[in-house]
Amino acid sequence: KSGAVVSDVGSVKRAVIDAVGPHLPDHTIFIPAHPLAGTEQSGPTSGFAELFDNRWCLLTPVGAPAEATATLRAFWEALGANVDEMDPDHHDLVLAVTSHTPHLIAYTMVGVADDLGRVTDSEVVNFSAAGFRDFTRIAASDPTMWRDVFLNNKEATLEILGRFTEELFALQRAIRQGDGDHLHDYFTRTRAIRRGIIEAGQDTDVPNFGRRPGKL
Repeated sequence: KSGAVVSDVGSVKRAVIDAVGPHLPDHTIFIPAHPLAGTEQSGPTSGFAELFDNRWCLLTPVGAPAEATATLRAFWEALGANVDEMDPDHHDLVLAVTSHTPHLIAYTMVGVADDLGRVTDSEVVNFSAAGFRDFTRIAASDPTMWRDVFLNNKEATLEILGRFTEELFALQRAIRQGDGDHLHDYFTRTRAIRRGIIEAGQDTDVPNFGRRPGKL
């Protein structure tokens, strides 16, 4: 109807705007959105009442009236989310850093373990109660969705992946040369980012990765 606010929940915003925007009636208001919530599980049965509590939802209201944006903001806040606004292209770059490239790295690391002939399947499964366990959690996400995410956020993902490759080469060089100072300084700097995530309430510092006792 006239004045209706149309939105979405996709992980990529520029591609959605380009694909959907031209086909909407002029009397509607399109405000793309992206709730940064969910797990590696897919489908309606994977939802739970607290899904959006204290999680962020990013709105990209390109040219939308302030009143309509406020309406959508109120909707997400009613679900428990924190709401912020962002330019669509900047959103895609930020998510390439915080979500898309990490998922690609996780898929790659699990693939490396699968291809490494000197490590048996049973060893990978039985001894994965370390970093690899969390790689496999991320890599359990829906393959169709992530295929489409990477194809629709190609430029930003490739930019961040290129930067990641440069950093990885620098760490390889430090390990090869026995440069412990470089490794220590790098790990100290990056550890501070983890502290910031906890302080922002986006994760917990409870031992065992926040899992309940007796639960994996």
